[in-house]
Amino acid sequence: MTANGWLQIVIYFGAIAAVTPVLGGYMADVFMRRRTFLDPVMRPIERLVYRLTGVDDNRGMRWTEYACAILMFGVVSMLVLYAMQRLQHLLPFNPQGLGPVAPDLAFNTAVSFTTNTNWQAYGGETTMSYFTQMAGLAYQNFVSAAVGMSVAIAFIRGIAQREKDAIGNFWVDLVRSTLWIFLPISIVGALLLVSQGVVQNLKPYDRVTVIDPLGPGQTIAQGPVASQEIIKQFGTNGGGFFNANSAHPFENPTPLTNFIEMFGILAISAGLTHTLGRITGSRRHGWAVWTAMMILCIAGVAVAYWAEARGNPLLTAAGADQTVSESKPGGNMEGKEVRFGIANTALFATITTDASCGAINGWHDSFTPLGGLVTLANMQLSEVVFGGVGAGMYGVLVYIILAVFIAGLMVGRTPEYLGKKIQAFEVQMAMLTVLIFSLLILTFTAISSVSPGFGTSSILNPGPHGLSEVLYAYSSATANNGSAFGGLSANTAWYNTTLALAMLVGRFFMLVPPLAIAGSLSRKKMAPASLGTFPVTTPLFTAVLVGVIVIVGALTFFPVLSLGPIVEHFMMQAGQVF
Repeated sequence: MTANGWLQIVIYFGAIAAVTPVLGGYMADVFMRRRTFLDPVMRPIERLVYRLTGVDDNRGMRWTEYACAILMFGVVSMLVLYAMQRLQHLLPFNPQGLGPVAPDLAFNTAVSFTTNTNWQAYGGETTMSYFTQMAGLAYQNFVSAAVGMSVAIAFIRGIAQREKDAIGNFWVDLVRSTLWIFLPISIVGALLLVSQGVVQNLKPYDRVTVIDPLGPGQTIAQGPVASQEIIKQFGTNGGGFFNANSAHPFENPTPLTNFIEMFGILAISAGLTHTLGRITGSRRHGWAVWTAMMILCIAGVAVAYWAEARGNPLLTAAGADQTVSESKPGGNMEGKEVRFGIANTALFATITTDASCGAINGWHDSFTPLGGLVTLANMQLSEVVFGGVGAGMYGVLVYIILAVFIAGLMVGRTPEYLGKKIQAFEVQMAMLTVLIFSLLILTFTAISSVSPGFGTSSILNPGPHGLSEVLYAYSSATANNGSAFGGLSANTAWYNTTLALAMLVGRFFMLVPPLAIAGSLSRKKMAPASLGTFPVTTPLFTAVLVGVIVIVGALTFFPVLSLGPIVEHFMMQAGQVF
């Protein structure tokens, strides 16, 4: 570890802290329908959209109707994207003449992008046409992020409202998320990326001659990259235009673009904590939640940076020099881009798995066992360490319900959260969310790890690392993250199908219980605070929330982590190849 590396990490988190109240306050104004500087441009477009679609923007929805609207929108979106992939050879903007995507891969990809997972069992530049990338995948990057944000805002409304059945209108929340937040950020951000060298064109791939003029040459892939790259990051989608994702120089060419892309991953999710405080009238509570998330995030970065900077003793034994000097970065540089180094790769890996982003600028499979453990653990904490856009907020609110409930048990009183009594229904829905998540990951991992006909045949690294790769795949899919360890041939009928099921359940089954909690809280009266009320604005609350998140994740997944990355670490220290 170096002072320069820590300085870059401090600057990054300083930027996130600075943007939190600015962006969070703006988003609160958008969803509370206060006037913003974009209203003169966006309000006429919004009215036109409602007029064309027949949406009454003044009509609220009960939580059941809100959930049904999300599910129907998801089904239609998924079917359209599936058809687009299967028919891409007949559609325009396909200068490479790419054929239709195979049925199981098209299904997996349609589910992946609809659920904001962006798991990619394919190479983007060799599989998807420009039309599919732009009209299919990039479109889903916008609306899937907007769906997550809509659920978070509906949950916050449910907390803030008194004795109301409606928690908002899904179509209004969807439109306002897209027009006021994602679209302006993407336009400005894409132009900034282009100025730094990120590719944006519709040209056919170039064929160039390399050193040997008689050799096969090299194909230089390109396309409309910048416009997809920016929403991939700010929408915590993560699906790369190229197979190498943000390690590719056309997606992420400079240290500045790397910083912009990392900034985008957490900016909106961090801002939503301030939005929570503004809408509920308790800004101190918003900052308490932000602090809990930041503690877990910084802890992950510190462990990952330390683990990678120490290096791999197996490489040292093989003759590699992993010491830091003026001419070399030192540490474990396997799978990392030299232009980013260990500090920025460890930071990127931590925040992309904290959020449900999944973008990568280095290969997680090449991390040391403890560095890889950080990325796994981040996802297994239900992606609530800032988390995905919206998904992180409604996920952490579920954990807040549990934390407040536990605190209430300690003092023998009915637990309360911001003036609303937490009763059996809310706790049952919160526990259902937690149980679905862990059950899905562990069940699919267990089956795939012992089934030679379809599961184990795709594992290229037998032993504990192979188990880690399978566990990572299902953790990533269920948490709607989308990143991969690699080393697993996931483009098979078994993995395409089961990972798609994990993504669907991990997205839609996980957002229905929070909406049910929101509907229940919205109908309740405000209870005045008393001496027995557990305050949710104090360092004690932050500590309890962190403890609940860690304990639930640790107790659930510690046994399987012990068989994977933890045993790998001890094997590495003993000089054994894993």
